[in-house]
Amino acid sequence: MAGERILVLNGPNLNLLGRREPDVYGHATLDDIRERLDGVALELSCRCEVRQSNDEATLIDWLHEAWDGADGVILNPAAFTHYSYAIRDAIAAISTPVVELHISNIHARETFRSHSVITAVALGMICGFGAAGYEVAMRGLVDALRAGRV
Repeated sequence: MAGERILVLNGPNLNLLGRREPDVYGHATLDDIRERLDGVALELSCRCEVRQSNDEATLIDWLHEAWDGADGVILNPAAFTHYSYAIRDAIAAISTPVVELHISNIHARETFRSHSVITAVALGMICGFGAAGYEVAMRGLVDALRAGRV
């Protein structure tokens, strides 16, 4: 199936990428990531839309919207990873596959960051590859969709 619509959702503080803790998150901005994903989408003959919100409720609304409006979701829940049962439950409630993504390796950082409440309801998780992780997530998600694994 070609022409898949992939929704890329980014959580709190990711609007500051490129300026916020570049030693952890790198120098790529969200606009840089969007440009790279547009190139991958063109290559894969699919569509992607990148969004960011600092608001948990907005992310939940977008996940609900994805149920009927997207073939797959790439979600960087940021700090919500560690405690948002509301986002976890939104993912569990929809049939749209979700790939969890983190720019840094959450398992190699502070202890509280190593636990994700999202992973158990995600198709998979990518972490530690910087901005390039978004491209890995998109390729993996589109491949899974086309192979009928989700």
